[in-house]
Amino acid sequence: MTEAVAADTAAPADTTTFAGAPSERTRVRRVAENARYDAASVHAIVDDAYLCHIAFSDDKGSHCIPTACWRDGGHLYVHGSNGSRMLRRLVESDICVTITHLDGLVMARSAFNHSMNYRSVMIYGRFEKVTDEAHKRRTMENFMDKLLPGRQAEVRAGNDKEYAATTVLRIALDEAACKVRAGAPNDDAEDMAWPVWAGVLPFERSRQAPLTDPACALEVPDYVRRWSEG
Repeated sequence: MTEAVAADTAAPADTTTFAGAPSERTRVRRVAENARYDAASVHAIVDDAYLCHIAFSDDKGSHCIPTACWRDGGHLYVHGSNGSRMLRRLVESDICVTITHLDGLVMARSAFNHSMNYRSVMIYGRFEKVTDEAHKRRTMENFMDKLLPGRQAEVRAGNDKEYAATTVLRIALDEAACKVRAGAPNDDAEDMAWPVWAGVLPFERSRQAPLTDPACALEVPDYVRRWSEG
C-alpha cells in the first residue's frame, strides 16, 4: 500500500544513470521523482536525526543496529566502546546507513493508494576511524551540543581515560540518496468520487517539559527550557 521509503535496489538493473545519483547503487528506481541527491537534502535529514540504523554482516549473519549519530561537516559520525564488534566491522567492509523521519499518514480513497509522508536517506560506504585526538575530542563535544545546545559548557568534560576507551568513526556523505514524499493522496481518477474521507494525518516529534533528576536540587537552566520549548 505504501511506497518504499528508500532507494529500491531490487528492481532490474539497467545502464541508465538517474541525473544526480552519485553511484548506481544509490539511484532511486521506484517513484524516482521523490529522489534527492543534493548535499543540502542529505545534511538536513541527518541533522534532524538522533539515531541511525547501520546494516552490516559478519560471520554470525546480517545485522541492523540502531545507534546515536551526528553530522560534522561532510561526514556522519558514530561512537562506541573500543571493544564494540559492530565498530570493528564497520571499518572492514562497505555498509549501509539509513535514517527515516515520518511526517504523516496519507489516507487515500482506495486501499492501495494509501501512503506516508516521510524524509529518508541511505548512505553507502565504509567508516574510518578518527585517529587525531584533537579531532576526536572536538567532534564528541559537537555531539554533546547537538543533543542539547549549551550542555558541553556545563558538564564535566570527558577525561583521558574515557576518551582512550572510546572509538569514534565517520563515514563520508558523498554516496547517499534521499527519498522524500509530501502532500496529499494520489488517487486514480476513477476513485475520486468514492465516498470516503481522504487527506493526511500529520505526524511529528514533540519535545516535552524536562524531568529533573530527584537527586538534583538545581533549577532547570535556560538552555534546557529553550530546548523543551523549541
